[in-house]
Amino acid sequence: MDIIKDIRVIGLMSGTSLDGVDIALIETDGVDIYNFGRAYTVPYDDSLRDDIRHILGTKPDSPDHEAAISLVEENLTRFHAEVVKDFLSTEDKPVDLIGFHGHTIHHEPENHYTHQIGDGQLLADLTGIKVVNHFRNADVLAGGQGAPLVPVFHAALCAEMEKPVAVLNIGGVANITWIGANGEMLAFDTGPGNAPVNDWVLKHAGMHMDYNGKLAISGKIHEKILTSLMKHKYFALYPPKSIDRNIFNEKLEHLEGLSLEDGAATATAFTAEAVAYSVSFYLPEPPKSLIICGGGANNPTMIRFIRQRLPGIEVKTARDVGWNQDAIEAQAFAYLAARRVACLPITFPTTTGAPEPLIGGQIFEPAK
Repeated sequence: MDIIKDIRVIGLMSGTSLDGVDIALIETDGVDIYNFGRAYTVPYDDSLRDDIRHILGTKPDSPDHEAAISLVEENLTRFHAEVVKDFLSTEDKPVDLIGFHGHTIHHEPENHYTHQIGDGQLLADLTGIKVVNHFRNADVLAGGQGAPLVPVFHAALCAEMEKPVAVLNIGGVANITWIGANGEMLAFDTGPGNAPVNDWVLKHAGMHMDYNGKLAISGKIHEKILTSLMKHKYFALYPPKSIDRNIFNEKLEHLEGLSLEDGAATATAFTAEAVAYSVSFYLPEPPKSLIICGGGANNPTMIRFIRQRLPGIEVKTARDVGWNQDAIEAQAFAYLAARRVACLPITFPTTTGAPEPLIGGQIFEPAK
């Protein structure tokens, strides 16, 4: 086991929203966070984004699929390597470790299967830095959901806050972490995040997202369709639980026929309604505050819809409490990488349904 203390770690996150690569630097020993470094997002070019979108939901279960996935994986890894090199060009101190999530293309934990593209060995060789990736595999193979992985990092961020507190991450999928007065955690995917909105506006307006929620705020929520969307069987499952990005696609066909604005409003309300439902039915007790991070925290209409549905809870954004809300997941994978090197668990029975606290991630050393 490596003995570590206050190492400098880069985290890389390619989220289900398909917006690009988040990169962030932290200094940590895998328990305490000593310093937050720079963080930013590098958008995918349209070609790589389209290539990733094309293989979503596929498995390497045929020669054609395997070849297509392998090609996208290499291109995605090389893109990440360039992001790291550009980042390091303005750093005056070396980096010890990289936490590389890769990109989820298929998540089927009920069948002990999850697949994130991203070649850890290639990234280590291209950057010359030790890499940790494949964070979800051990948990899924042991019977866990393999998601969400960020709760242990959320708990570190909230260490000094009044409890209970909840952190809601809205990426392509939304997930929540609840932290009790004694540090106990519960975490699960609440349901859709930005993905339904992003997919709707891409299909009907050629836009990658509803920027600042402007379409949704000018549209009207179709309540009957929203009620139909909320009848999905996922919402009746007790946590821990997680979902694949595309699980609601069939239901979302109900939006067809609505105007661009009304479809955006109803899709945004779907995410907010799923959050409110989850908070009401599945948390041990209501949190004193709910802190929203991820891409959804930049959507004021999404925030407004959530606040309307949770009138008794103080809803804040990560920025309101001094966090870099766009960098939290990248910071989290830096933190998880440090925990892997220190042989500390990253998933727990109450966060993923794992049978016991589990160490996760595979370490790749750069070629000499």
